[in-house]
Amino acid sequence: LAPVRLFKLLGCQKVILTNASGGVNTDYKPGDIMVIKDHIKFNGSSPLRGQNVDEFGTRFPDTTNMYTASLRKIALELGKRSASLRFHEGTYFFMPGPQFETPAEIRAIRILGGDAVGMSTVAEAITCAHCNLPCLGLSVICNMAAGITGQALSGSEVNETAATITDRFVEYFKDLVASI
Repeated sequence: LAPVRLFKLLGCQKVILTNASGGVNTDYKPGDIMVIKDHIKFNGSSPLRGQNVDEFGTRFPDTTNMYTASLRKIALELGKRSASLRFHEGTYFFMPGPQFETPAEIRAIRILGGDAVGMSTVAEAITCAHCNLPCLGLSVICNMAAGITGQALSGSEVNETAATITDRFVEYFKDLVASI
């Protein structure tokens, strides 16, 4: 993707990706933060399709450690110091959207090992791996995914949850950037 490649050309040395996501893991609650350890993407095309640009990276980049362990460690250590935010480390499951997932999809995602689900972040993370840029991913759990609470899902719920933790997340994020 163009923004990540631009970061690389400008000399950026690390990338932090953030998203709003649905909680699949029932130990998670709206307002929690999940540090992404890995992701699952079964659908949607790869951002690396087409002719490879060798100056960005190899045709088939290794994605084993796409979400950089040292950055995850820093994020989780800082999270332990936060009295007002709860942190987890887990697997992000990519779904293309723009609709929310069905309860059946969420049950399948849970069985496959997903802890949170969302419609973004993965293309950017893959591009970071291609560009050999260390990457940290943070998911703000803004709602519980379909079928978990029995409540209908809405974009306004996502926005409301995000608004309730914005100030606390911004303070954490400032500390995170300073620590990295």
